[in-house]
Formats: sequence, C-alpha cells, structure tokens
Amino acid sequence: MELEDIYRQDLSLLIALQILVEECSVTQAAKRLHLSQSATSRILARLRDMLNDPLFTRVGQKLVPTQFALDCYSQLQQPTGQLIALLTPKEFIPSECQQKFTIAATDYAMQALVPFVLPAIYSKAPNIKLEIIPVHHRELQSQLSQQEADLAICRPISQTQQLNQKYLGKVGVSCLLSPEHPLADSTLTLTDYLFFPHATIAISDGVKALLDSAIATAERNELLRTSHLDSALALLNFHPLIITLPEGMAELAASKHRLRLKPLPFDIPSLDYKLFWHSRSELDKAHKWLREEITASIRQLLKQ
Repeated sequence: MELEDIYRQDLSLLIALQILVEECSVTQAAKRLHLSQSATSRILARLRDMLNDPLFTRVGQKLVPTQFALDCYSQLQQPTGQLIALLTPKEFIPSECQQKFTIAATDYAMQALVPFVLPAIYSKAPNIKLEIIPVHHRELQSQLSQQEADLAICRPISQTQQLNQKYLGKVGVSCLLSPEHPLADSTLTLTDYLFFPHATIAISDGVKALLDSAIATAERNELLRTSHLDSALALLNFHPLIITLPEGMAELAASKHRLRLKPLPFDIPSLDYKLFWHSRSELDKAHKWLREEITASIRQLLKQ
C-alpha cells in the first residue's frame, strides 16, 4: 500500500481497535471514545471490513480478540505512542534548546544592546545558536518573511505594520570628547558643536539623517562617518573631535576609554527601538522565549 492509499483510510479506526482490544467490550470502549454503543458497533463493523478479519468473537458478554487483532494491537503500540508524544504540547526547556536563530540588528544594537543581552540568554540556554547580521531597514518585511532573519532589533524606519513587534525603549544621542579636548570641562553649546570637527557613529540607525534634519541650516565639519567607534577613536590624537553617537554606546565608550560624555546641545527625535518578527514564528515556543528574553533585557537596559 502506498502512502497516498493510507491517507485515504480512516486511521482513527485503528485507535478504536486498540481500545476495543483493551476493553473487550463495546460498551466500555464506547465510554472511552465518548460515543454511543451503536456508534461504536458501527466502528467495529468498519474495522472488520477495512482489515478483512472478524477481529473479535463473542463469549457471553465479552469480546475475545482474534490472533490477528492481538497482532495488530501489538504493532500499533509504538506508532500510536509516538503520535501521542508528537501531539502532546511540550513545555519549552531553555537548557535543552539547540535551535539556531538569526537576529538582524543595527550598528548600535550590535555594539550596545546585543552584548548586554547575550549573557542573559546563554546563562539559561547554553546550547542555543545565534547569528547576528546587519538589518536591512528598507527591506525589513522581506528580510523577516523570507526567513533570512528570525528577529530584528531596530528603529521602524520603513513600513512595519504587517510585522509583529514589541516596543523596547527610547535611545537618545550623545557626544564624546577626549579629556584633552578644549571643551572637555565646558558645557557643549550648539556654536561649539558646529565649530569643531566631527565623527558620526552608527549611521544605519539613521543618526546622520536626524542630525542633518535638526540643524539643516547649519554646516558641520564631518571628518568621518562610520559604523565602528574604533575608527573614530583612532582620530582623537590628531583632531579635537566631537564624536556623535547613540546613548548607551556613548556611555560604554566613555567608561572604557576615559572620555568625556556630553549631551547633544540641541533636540532631535528619540530613536524608538522595537523588536520585530514575522507572524510565521508567533507560536514557536523557543522563538517566543527568545523574544521575551531579548525584550526584558533591552527594556531594562534602556530604562537605566
């Protein structure tokens, strides 16, 4: 018999056969199947026709299975047990997870958010596999729907209405100066900001566009625009540089490299960060757990 032939059979009848063998009674089998006695008798008749065997003989009030029925019962134990295991909802256990997930992230998220999130994830799921790739803002819907990425951590720059999402928090923009900068011990004004040379970091987050929009009528001397802070730090010995970059990344760099942290001397819209995913992953237990871990960790960090 081919697989297509099996598909055309009513395989639920085989479950009824197992119960009939165990109960040796149409009445008791009917109770377990939540059917009437007459409906269960009709099932027995269909089983006899499908398997071409009487299956049971009646001895008094009891049904006695034939050897063929007993053989069928024995052969059905393993596959039906596997079906029960397959169809029984399983609790997700992080420590046993070995799934791989791809997370698309902005420059800022890669450098300031993901390193904070990873310890929380791997402390609970040490065998989980993660790949971090650059986010494609303009193709975010495609990046997630075509399974190039499972999750995205970014600003909603493009159309995202059709994606599932969770709000993570707001990210501001700050400035970094070396301790030897002329303004290291002064309040940074807009005039100062426009006078000194610049480096802009994490451009995939749209920081450059927000800055240009906020000071559209002014010009600034931008010497470097890069995704990586180390490139800007390399210029501090050669220029009185003002490094403009998202908060969080700025705070980490200020602490690590003993730099001076200054607030941006003008207002720009905050960077509203969200976690995005496609609806195809909504019910996946491991995916749901990972989403919750990322959301909790980043919300805590951005709140601080």
